[in-house]
Amino acid sequence: MVTDTLPSTDTIRNWLGEVPDPEIPVISVTDLGIVRDISWQGDTLVVAVTPTYSGCPATAFINMEIEAKLRDKGIEDFRIERRLSPPWTSDWLTPEAREKLRAYGIAPPIDGTAPDGRTAARAARLAGRSNLAVDCPRCGSTDTEKVSQHGSTPCKAAYRCRDCLEPFDYFKCI
Repeated sequence: MVTDTLPSTDTIRNWLGEVPDPEIPVISVTDLGIVRDISWQGDTLVVAVTPTYSGCPATAFINMEIEAKLRDKGIEDFRIERRLSPPWTSDWLTPEAREKLRAYGIAPPIDGTAPDGRTAARAARLAGRSNLAVDCPRCGSTDTEKVSQHGSTPCKAAYRCRDCLEPFDYFKCI
């Protein structure tokens, strides 16, 4: 690839915004915040990816999808780096990702963007309370209960709304 025709990192970020998370296909890998950095080192594109946790089973698949997208766009000389430090946090979810999760039926994490903030989530765990006031993504009620600490994927917990009686996943605050 000739240097004067290299696409901008913003363009590449937009391309990667088309790569869905395999476990939650309504959000992209950029919405999720795991694409940490995109840079050119000479004619080589370097994409740094931080998995949501070091044992995430979707990491290899995500890297393959990023590779496929880059090749589809004509980028042949690239490297995908795994960056573990600092570790991923749910704070890196974009505001758009939070809305997409809610619309999809998954309660977004209660963290620094919520009115009660991450402190409330941590305080509840330290106090031994098993339930956070997680809004139901379907009806908006806060009268919800945790059914299981383990949801459909390791990053989610299973909840149920006492008002509309619907089960839903809560994306854990990490």
